[in-house]
Amino acid sequence: MNDRYDPGYGGDQYELVGYDEYGRPVYRQVPAQQTQQQTYDPYAQQQQQGYGYDPYATTGQQPGAAYDYGTGQQQPAYGSYDPYASGQHQGGTASPDPYGQAAAGAGTAQQPRVAEQTAHIPQQAGPADDEEVRERAQPEYHTEQFAFVEEPDDNSEDVIDWLKFTENRTERREEARRRARSRIVALVVVLALAAVGGVGYLWYAGKLPGLSSDGSATGTATAAGAQKRDVIVVHLHDTNGGGTATALLVDNTTTKRGTTVLLPNSLALTSDDGTTTTLAKSVEDDGSDGTRDALDTVLGTDIQGTWRLDTPYLQNLVDLVGNIDVDTDTDVPDPEAKKKGAAPLVNKGKAQTLSGKMAVAYATYRAPGEAQDAQLERFGQVLQGVLRKMSSDPQAATTTIQTLAQILDPSLTDKDLGTFLAGLSDLAKGGDYKTDLLPVQTDGTLSAQASAGVVRNVLGGTAKSPDKDAAVSVSVQNASGVKDNTEKARVVLLNGGFTFLEGGTPGSAQATSKVTYADAADKADAVEVAKTLGLPAGSVTKGGISAGADVAVVLGQDYKPSSD
Repeated sequence: MNDRYDPGYGGDQYELVGYDEYGRPVYRQVPAQQTQQQTYDPYAQQQQQGYGYDPYATTGQQPGAAYDYGTGQQQPAYGSYDPYASGQHQGGTASPDPYGQAAAGAGTAQQPRVAEQTAHIPQQAGPADDEEVRERAQPEYHTEQFAFVEEPDDNSEDVIDWLKFTENRTERREEARRRARSRIVALVVVLALAAVGGVGYLWYAGKLPGLSSDGSATGTATAAGAQKRDVIVVHLHDTNGGGTATALLVDNTTTKRGTTVLLPNSLALTSDDGTTTTLAKSVEDDGSDGTRDALDTVLGTDIQGTWRLDTPYLQNLVDLVGNIDVDTDTDVPDPEAKKKGAAPLVNKGKAQTLSGKMAVAYATYRAPGEAQDAQLERFGQVLQGVLRKMSSDPQAATTTIQTLAQILDPSLTDKDLGTFLAGLSDLAKGGDYKTDLLPVQTDGTLSAQASAGVVRNVLGGTAKSPDKDAAVSVSVQNASGVKDNTEKARVVLLNGGFTFLEGGTPGSAQATSKVTYADAADKADAVEVAKTLGLPAGSVTKGGISAGADVAVVLGQDYKPSSD
């Protein structure tokens, strides 16, 4: 490496002798003759020089001197240091001079140091101020010296990934906890609202336990009575076997529920002339208007119309809606069958499909010795089956009613009946429909249970049964040996407008029947009782009877009940 510098002026040459404490290069002039004659003999020089031997000393020139272009004279180098010097310092500060003694002559042993001058190359800037000097004194770093920064270690990447994973997992856990708390709060609010809404509905509908059964809570009774209901009465007339069956169709527009209320024929009513009668007798004698008014009086209702449904029209109605499905409770024989043991027209079972003819047979069937309530419940099943199959569209339901070609009661038009049945059909299809039997006591009056349950909650009325003393009370003992004769006699007497009292069964059977009265004023009533039961007039006698009855009857083996 050639450290000499040739500025090109007069052949003068300079060589680099070192760097000062600020990092600036320091040069000195090399004489021409010395450059040509200088030879390096480290062994010879070592023999000639003493302890302060400098193999790089320059002859003819003071050690450590440098050429100053500004003055043209040699100046002591600023802050130079000679590692091979004798340890003495000139000019206050020593600087390294590895080449200063290389050019020295062999005879120069230890020469005193002169002040060294700083040599500057041409166009070299002078010393900078302190701040600039400090900035230049700072070492300069290059990118290749820190290559490890650009090449991260795999372990550091793993640590960063682990920190990210831990942070993300913590955030996910906190988010999951927050969502869980939100869901719990929302669920509690929904449950609270549902509970409040359910209690409010039960209170409004009068079904809150402890408030509507015993009638002690007047507020609940008022709420039930204030509900809006549409009610019509349906009378089924059996044109073949005789007899009637009555039901109320109720549409509670407030609670959106429908109900069929079955009315037993033994229900005691007050006739137009003020006397006590039964529902069955009122339908036959007083007609639709009289029976509707009597029912309003007894039940405290407001019936909007009467629908007389004879069995041929019921058959056509079932066929028009496309048959019905009913859970039948018994086998029903074919009334037109001529041979005994023939297959039943209606089979007992779940979801039995009934045509119009089968529906009429099932709705009017009453087994021997069976109470009228059983037949009435079958009629209610058929009615509900028809409602489920009828269209919920008022126009379509009205068309179905018009197709029957019935002569309806003037108070109930085809459009009104069709619209009413369409509303009940919608409730029946949605499961908001039920059938209830009105409980009636043996004397035809309504019990407290009926008043609190069906009459108040379903009909929204108040039971007002006629005074049982207004009708002639008849006590009946069954001495015929046939158990069903008691029930048959009860139905006949109730339908005749009498009050029936159960007299029990004597220990032994009797051949003839007896009708006894105690007061002469009751003789006419006794004769009417015998006539109603189909007993001869000679069976009526005066005698002692049990307390609480106007007329006493003992059914003998000669009693032949009629087909009521």
